[in-house]
Amino acid sequence: MSEILTSLDPKTFESKYSRKRVRLAISLFYFGQGVVFASWASRIPDLKSTLQLSDAALGSILLALPLGQLLTMPVSGRLTTIFGSRRMLTIGAPLYALALTILGLATEGWQLAIFLFLLGISGNICNIALNTQGVAGESYYGKPIMTSFHGAWSVGGFSGALVGLLMINLHLTPYIHFCIIALLAWVHICINYRFLLGGQKPTFTQKPKLFTKPQGVLVQLGIIGFCSMATEGAMFDWSGIYFKEIVKAPHALVILGYTSFMIMMATGRFLGDKIIASYGRKRSLQVSGVIISVGMFLSVLFPYLVPATIGFMMVGIGVSGIVPMVYSIAGTNTKVSPGIALAMVSGVSYFGFLMGPPLIGYISALSSLRYSYAVIGCFGLLITVVVAKISAIK
Repeated sequence: MSEILTSLDPKTFESKYSRKRVRLAISLFYFGQGVVFASWASRIPDLKSTLQLSDAALGSILLALPLGQLLTMPVSGRLTTIFGSRRMLTIGAPLYALALTILGLATEGWQLAIFLFLLGISGNICNIALNTQGVAGESYYGKPIMTSFHGAWSVGGFSGALVGLLMINLHLTPYIHFCIIALLAWVHICINYRFLLGGQKPTFTQKPKLFTKPQGVLVQLGIIGFCSMATEGAMFDWSGIYFKEIVKAPHALVILGYTSFMIMMATGRFLGDKIIASYGRKRSLQVSGVIISVGMFLSVLFPYLVPATIGFMMVGIGVSGIVPMVYSIAGTNTKVSPGIALAMVSGVSYFGFLMGPPLIGYISALSSLRYSYAVIGCFGLLITVVVAKISAIK
């Protein structure tokens, strides 16, 4: 992945289409990724009940998706470098939608684990290619727009959650639901792939090192990213279960927590740049950590529909800008190249996304799901403490 990040040159990318149309196309691919992921997340409670999975079993199975993503990361980076992000995205995006449909065919827990692993593999191919397109699109557009791309992903997640709510109320099975989403995704890909940016094969001035000794500040930034992404993973995979089993929400409102979380995360991403400009990254990060903890503890102490929904909204606004801010700080590091710094920080951060959901399941099996969410709430406080110790953050 570091090869991609360090080798992008805006001059190597070209397009015969207007900047606005290119931006729209890339945004729609981010949007589509969010819809596909949210479609899976919205049906986790149904699949858990259908397959009769315990919290611990579900936690182990959920590990398969980020594991597939993590193990594929080096391969995805090399494929994108060799064949280009446009080609890999037009291959990976249809496969990602296809992998979603297969989830609905699972009749046993081990089958769901295998299908989630495949979803993780195809999803990572898309993620690497799409973020490479995002960087190229930002250079092509001529001003910072990366945050809006991630905002489009969040809007897609919100839309996917609403569609999931509709499918549940229509009593459609997850398989039919996923097939409809896949069909819409393929239509969008056929329309918009031609507007993606093409480019020449990048050249490297020096061979990237496989291992680089991590700096203390990068490790600290990685810890912040770890806490944020562990929280995101817990909200993505367990919010529906929490509202069903702890909040005792009506069946039609089971995904209200997930939806409210996604709405506020999207809102925070579209407003984040202005907030950071006004208050600085350090204060923004510290406040974000506090908001995460307050929101999570609110939903734990008062597990009722209204306060839990408000709490999940607070968690969404809290996590919205943390990872983008952490990546921006890492990219300005003067002692390590931006690509290597980002690779280090993103690697540690993504491990949080890998471990968050199964951690919830294991703690829940030992105590209860409420205690699991209380532990995740402590991550917000840890973010605030770690940020205070990093003098490099302004």
